[in-house]
Amino acid sequence: MKQKNIFIAAAALLILVFAGGAFLYQKQHAEAAAQLAQQNMAALVRADAPGFGKPDAPVHIVEFFDPACGTCREFYPMVKALMAQHPGQIRLSLRYAPFHPGSDTVVKVLEASRQQGRFEATLEALFARQDVWVQNHTANAQLTGPLLAPLGMDLAQLQNDANAPEVATIIARDLADAKTLNVTMTPEYFVNGKPLPRFGFAELEQLVNDELANAK
Repeated sequence: MKQKNIFIAAAALLILVFAGGAFLYQKQHAEAAAQLAQQNMAALVRADAPGFGKPDAPVHIVEFFDPACGTCREFYPMVKALMAQHPGQIRLSLRYAPFHPGSDTVVKVLEASRQQGRFEATLEALFARQDVWVQNHTANAQLTGPLLAPLGMDLAQLQNDANAPEVATIIARDLADAKTLNVTMTPEYFVNGKPLPRFGFAELEQLVNDELANAK
């Protein structure tokens, strides 16, 4: 019995050591990510990035996203709902990180839709039918045409704009910025320059609430 109790105590101690080590690692990782973001603020915040909300909002969320990313699709309406809960207090900037195969071509179309004032509608149409044009984690831009046709855009002009060198430059810049900030997966969020301590919507909401409280 004594030997069994010793074994249980040793196992419990190992669990505590492991949990403490994991917590310390996460803390150090979050601090390192925050320091990296602060040192590279120019790579994090780009004035011409698409987004929503008042430019002078006290809380600024920067999201690196891929329209072919399922989690990006799931989080998008939740982030918009969070913004609606705090009118005028949250700004969202979207940065392109087309990590899925074929997604870069879709991102070109999405960026080009800004020329016709239909970025939000295009993004939401792509998310709504992501299951149509993303198969086996690979994006097929040719399948997006019928989804965008009802949005009232000039599709020929849209394609011309998507092929413009400036659009390719923006996407290449965003990918370079993602690399600078060590963004390797999407969605990746920064709130007033601070990365999430751990990934999750609850963590994003908590960080936003903390920044809102600090702004009062």
